[in-house]
Amino acid sequence: MGNPIIRHKFTSDPTAISYNGRVYVYTGHDEAPRHYPGYVLTEWLCFSSDDLINWQEHNVNLKPTDFAWAHKDAYASKMIARNGKFYFYFSTTHSSIDGEAIGVAVSDSPTGPFSDASGSALITSRDLTKGGRNFDPSVLIDDDGQSYLFWGKSTCYYVKLKENMIETDGSIRPVALPDFQEGVHLHKRNDWYYLSFGYDFPEKFAYAMSKSIHGPWDFKGILNEVPGNCETNRGAIVDFNGSSYFFYHNGCLPEGGSHRRSICADRLFYNNDGTIQRVIMTTEGIG
Repeated sequence: MGNPIIRHKFTSDPTAISYNGRVYVYTGHDEAPRHYPGYVLTEWLCFSSDDLINWQEHNVNLKPTDFAWAHKDAYASKMIARNGKFYFYFSTTHSSIDGEAIGVAVSDSPTGPFSDASGSALITSRDLTKGGRNFDPSVLIDDDGQSYLFWGKSTCYYVKLKENMIETDGSIRPVALPDFQEGVHLHKRNDWYYLSFGYDFPEKFAYAMSKSIHGPWDFKGILNEVPGNCETNRGAIVDFNGSSYFFYHNGCLPEGGSHRRSICADRLFYNNDGTIQRVIMTTEGIG
């Protein structure tokens, strides 16, 4: 089928995990009418595959309005598994506090049902310095078991998480990155930490590397160019069956665009020194 990999709905902001021989991809659902000059996102979607070619949709029925404190906006998310639980971190607008917030849903299955993990937002605008915004969470569980949450818009932030994955542990710190926009993605390979993010505008996807989760971060340049017919860029990297893959979105379906996006997947390759080769976006995709 090639790219985009999902064609019956407009999908955006992918996050992916590999679990029990399948890759699960979670996305926003772009529902903006044609030519509408803004985002309309009211739910998250889930798709899975055992070959990255044929995709099955799962009825996770997960919406911001499922959370008493949240409003209607289903912004970017991050899924991570720990101790038999599946934690879904998401950004949305808060119903009673100005600005965006980060929340956490939890389930015993990658396809739900999900419930509010704590009954309140994990991060709100009150936790940030003036002007900070809570978009696009990414979580990494380090080799020693310590977990970290990264997120932000215009400024990138990070904080430790407690072992329960639903409380912060310590102070929030900023991360210095050039031309950081949003869409942060964090992963680790061997001894290297990789911090990828929407860079410049219209957004490319760039990355930095560090030997420490606390930095300093060495900016390595562009990982993915501006996607076709779309001004935003948010990627997810996952290893599956011995290979690495890069999920992203573009606006290339018929009647698609910056507010009617579609997720895609292509191969990702590392160099011997740990740096990443620039992703080649293809219409053929993984198949």
